[in-house]
Amino acid sequence: MRVEGLSVALRPRSQSEACDLGLALVRAHAGSIWRCFTPVLLAVTALALCTVDSLGWLPLLILFWLKPWLDRVLVFVLARAVFGEATRWPDLWRARRQVLGGQLLRTLLWRRFSPWRAYTQAIEQLEGQRGSARRQRRRLLLNDNRGAASALQTAFVHAEAVLVYGLVALLWWFAPEHQNAGIWDWFVNPEQHAGGQLGFDLVMALSYAAVVLFLEPFYVAAGFAMYLNRRVALEAWDIEQEFRHAFA
Repeated sequence: MRVEGLSVALRPRSQSEACDLGLALVRAHAGSIWRCFTPVLLAVTALALCTVDSLGWLPLLILFWLKPWLDRVLVFVLARAVFGEATRWPDLWRARRQVLGGQLLRTLLWRRFSPWRAYTQAIEQLEGQRGSARRQRRRLLLNDNRGAASALQTAFVHAEAVLVYGLVALLWWFAPEHQNAGIWDWFVNPEQHAGGQLGFDLVMALSYAAVVLFLEPFYVAAGFAMYLNRRVALEAWDIEQEFRHAFA
């Protein structure tokens, strides 16, 4: 075989392929991700559960509303993982002002319902731009990618709902056969059973927290990988990374 007869053909990576790379990034750096994400989520869940006596639906709302703030922890860990750096709790704690205290109002108000939140999170958090420069940067990266980013959001919203209801349904599936009807009736009319509405609200909140703990890193990583893929297309960012590794 003659070496000069070989050729390499490069092609742009699709955003769906980029999502796959994001999921692979989670698997490769699972220790760093859950080591930092779990304590923060557990603290938020504990505080949210303190409100269950007042309003049964409030813990779910708090967890739902704070997810973009929790995602900042994940972006911080993933950004370091791209450079091959492991992240431990002390690393996150040293950067807590930047990670957990930055852009609080933007994160919890108008960005909460963004249909491409995971895709644009890195622009907001890592690039450090403000005002019109940030808006222009978002428009540039979103150009021709709004559909893919919205599809990512839609897919994970449905996956989250399925996992929550599936986790709650385990109570019915694993109940003794003669108690199935009672468990189902408790789902439908919780206030008429032992444990009542409070028990049902606790089950729903804890199930939702467990699903967020498992699923949110994959959602954020998929959006982050789409962001990196867009930067590769615009800036050949992967070549820069190769130089960084070569001369490290």
